[in-house]
Amino acid sequence: MSQTTPYQSLELRRVVLVFIYLTIAVWYFSWRLGTFNPDALTFSISLYSAEVYGFFVTLMHIFMTWRLSIRRPPPVPEGQSVDVFVTTINEPVTILRRTLVNAIGMHYPHRTWLLDDSRRPEVEALARDLGCNYLARADNKNAKAGNLNHALEHSTGDFIAVFDADHAPNRNFLLRTLGYFQDDTVAIVQTPQDFYNLDSFQHHKKKNKALAWHEQSVFFRVIQRGKDYWNAAFFCGSCAVIRRSALQTIGGFAIGTVTEDLHTSIKLHKQGFQSVYHAESLAFGLAPASVVSFLKQRIRWGQGAMQIWRKEGIFFCRGLTMAQRFNYLASSITYFDGWQKGLFYMTPVIALTTGIMPLNTIGSEFFLHFIPYFLLTFWVFEEVNRGYGRSIVIEQYNMVRFAAMAWSTLAFFRKALPFSVTPKGTAPSPQSLLYMAPQRIILVLNFVAIFVGAVLYHYEIMPLTSLLACTVWATVNFLLAASMLIFSKVKSSFKREEYRFPIPLPAKLLLNNGTPTEVYGIVDDISATGFRFYASFPETVQLGQTIKGQIFLPEGPVDLHGEIKALIPGTTENGSYVKAIGCSFKWDNRQEEEKLDLFLYGTDVERQIHGLQETILTPFDHIATAGSNGNPEPHVDKSHWAAMLYSQNGNTKNKPGVGLISISNGSDGPRQMLVFTPLEENTPVKLDIHSRSDVSELTGTIHMNKKLNTSALSIFCYDLTPERESSS
Repeated sequence: MSQTTPYQSLELRRVVLVFIYLTIAVWYFSWRLGTFNPDALTFSISLYSAEVYGFFVTLMHIFMTWRLSIRRPPPVPEGQSVDVFVTTINEPVTILRRTLVNAIGMHYPHRTWLLDDSRRPEVEALARDLGCNYLARADNKNAKAGNLNHALEHSTGDFIAVFDADHAPNRNFLLRTLGYFQDDTVAIVQTPQDFYNLDSFQHHKKKNKALAWHEQSVFFRVIQRGKDYWNAAFFCGSCAVIRRSALQTIGGFAIGTVTEDLHTSIKLHKQGFQSVYHAESLAFGLAPASVVSFLKQRIRWGQGAMQIWRKEGIFFCRGLTMAQRFNYLASSITYFDGWQKGLFYMTPVIALTTGIMPLNTIGSEFFLHFIPYFLLTFWVFEEVNRGYGRSIVIEQYNMVRFAAMAWSTLAFFRKALPFSVTPKGTAPSPQSLLYMAPQRIILVLNFVAIFVGAVLYHYEIMPLTSLLACTVWATVNFLLAASMLIFSKVKSSFKREEYRFPIPLPAKLLLNNGTPTEVYGIVDDISATGFRFYASFPETVQLGQTIKGQIFLPEGPVDLHGEIKALIPGTTENGSYVKAIGCSFKWDNRQEEEKLDLFLYGTDVERQIHGLQETILTPFDHIATAGSNGNPEPHVDKSHWAAMLYSQNGNTKNKPGVGLISISNGSDGPRQMLVFTPLEENTPVKLDIHSRSDVSELTGTIHMNKKLNTSALSIFCYDLTPERESSS
């Protein structure tokens, strides 16, 4: 343990809750020892063992999350030599280009390398076009680890930044991570693996809820920080920097397993090196879009953990502190959750269809012991995870992955496994029917078991209390399976190949249908392939029209050419009208496309604009904020926007600035403005507002709300108090 690492500890109220939970748990499990059914000992002991396993996992989780490290990046010294490795094997060139453009654009001198295990001519041409170094090898021996080690032989940088093909780094990535290496014992600086496609399978958003929580939020926001306190945070394969000399000590990136990242970490920790977890998201990639890619990834992680357990010993090995052993054990044993969950899903089925109960009694005494333990387990999980827990949603994901995780543990008995790459892209997979078969089986079995149990009760083979308890349990299992089957189907219905960012941006288009018409409006639903544009359109707008214009960004305007592919209608009392057009880009200048890519990828500007959060209030938080609005962080109004031309101390006709203004609060209420240059507060500002229906003038005074950080420059959000508005 690092004695000097600042940390955030559990608050006193949460500490008290944990000790109450531990007391109740000991009381519950002691009582459970006397509840075995002598006529079904195997059934009884299996269920009890699964419960004890769950309690042990909870204990390890509490241990890991008791203290969370607080890191502040030291200043970066000059003169460090850095190589940036971007690995690829089968990812689309478009995804690679974005990552490379962002990697090349990072601040601090470095050399960017594209490590191509596919040996594709178009990938080599991409590297040549962008001016980065290209490396390919004759074979794919040792998979990703072999690819990285091959690059180590051809490069010389003292530090290696590693990114997967889809993870686009922020320009400040190196500036925020390299300073930690002033401590000569630091071998790894890992940052969170965050994701820009918020409609992925692992993201769980609710309609009209400003949430951006995903299935790995607990790990990257809480667990890795807890591991960091014990010097047990590990390399996650991407979004990290590693010291070359430390790698040379262990012979390079670890080979022989399908998770070279975790394997490399444990070997470095055994040698006494330190790891650092910098909890700021500094790169954004593609999360698995479908249940198939999601489960394939989890299977590989589980298989790798089993291989490492077999090779390195994890708990009974030399070189690790006791705290590190517990941390690595927790990261490996979690895949056995699949067997535990599978037993939990099948227990009510067995009981309801056979009349055989795993307990010798289910009555008031059982509920007296079980309910407090059960409720406290979930409550403690929410509190120690500081609002990232979302127990019910995690149980839904447990339903999805239980069979995959159970299957992955069998790798403990296999010596060699092929390396499987997580499919990149946002297109759905046709294999989802096969991969969700276990959930369909659980759904059907629990549904049928409820009716069979009712028949057994009718013939007095099953007591009423047993029927009710098992029916509730089976119903919960049924609902979990049904909810995730529906969720999987909804996600698989997404047809678009690329994620569209719902980021409002001011734009100016020139529509050419005989008479050129200049239209100001807002771009939304945008990617490098297309966008949606909202404005007040002339009646001559039609499909197939060519367009050109500019999209305004903090770094300056992006010149565009495109074609109208769709007319999106709106309705009013006077009839229908075109409220938006769907357009495709036709890039004839690669630099303009890269300007847009640098803005969209590698930042969390979407989350900032829409005020998206990953946390929810825990029960203690609800109690603390009861009767008050709390102190929420200010965020940008989530309503729709209009383009505006503005000026201060002058006329909007004289080189006006371009920005956005919210229009949902009514003409007399306060509004919000988004602009790309700072303005003078408490000074009148004059606006020409280009909405979907007309152009109007507005005058008001402004006050700073917040500053939104992008990959390069900032977006400034002001609160505007209107003084006068008129239509023109």
